[in-house]
Amino acid sequence: MTLSVAFHTLDVPTPDGDADAYLAHPDDGRAHPGVLFLMDAFGLRPWLREMVETVAAHGCTVLAPNLFHRSGPSPVLAVPDFSEPDARAKFFADLAPIRATLTPDLALRDTGAYLNWLTDSELVTPGGFGVVGYCLGGRLTLRVAGEYGPAIAAAASFHGGGLAQADHPDSPHHRADRIEAELFIAHASNDPSMPQEQIEVLDKTLEAAGTRFTSVTYPDAAHGFTMRDMPIFRQDAYDRHLHDLFALFDRNLPFDPA
Repeated sequence: MTLSVAFHTLDVPTPDGDADAYLAHPDDGRAHPGVLFLMDAFGLRPWLREMVETVAAHGCTVLAPNLFHRSGPSPVLAVPDFSEPDARAKFFADLAPIRATLTPDLALRDTGAYLNWLTDSELVTPGGFGVVGYCLGGRLTLRVAGEYGPAIAAAASFHGGGLAQADHPDSPHHRADRIEAELFIAHASNDPSMPQEQIEVLDKTLEAAGTRFTSVTYPDAAHGFTMRDMPIFRQDAYDRHLHDLFALFDRNLPFDPA
């Protein structure tokens, strides 16, 4: 059943200033399971609003903060016109100093503020949270699951990159033994940021840690396949990702059985 949804924008206090954010929740005056939605590198924008509202319509209260809030409110950078030559390369060159402000430690410190906001909200049912992230948000999702342990009931990463870089001390797979959530990790079959050897390292590490997880590779999909405003969008992969995400949340989040 798809629920009617209310949408808001708001500012969430963090130790380094307010983070602008999207908030969506069923418009029924009741509390629902809390979900932290972690954006991709292109930031909060109309397509992410639609995605946030879609997750909320499944019966969740969804908070999507601007992870780059230290560099200004959304849009920190406009989504480029991909028909222009080298538009993607120029965007990421411009984004590099902005991304550098979001160190792993600062990202996790911000996350504590976002989870506190969900905990205190009358719109959120008590119990474990869900986290879902895309691209850089997918990488952060695994870090969050490792950092916040029992607070996270379910965590999903879609086309996250660099999830198991053995020579990087901040690679999220190093925290596998601290994860208590059930994980769902969906890779793209064509994703240089998450090659097969990293997928194998990640799977072996999670297995050794006794983590409950599902690791799948969506066929004929490129990095960013869930993003409708990108040239690499795949409708079938997007639909599959919603099915997989909602199944994960249904198994683990405190939905009201009524």
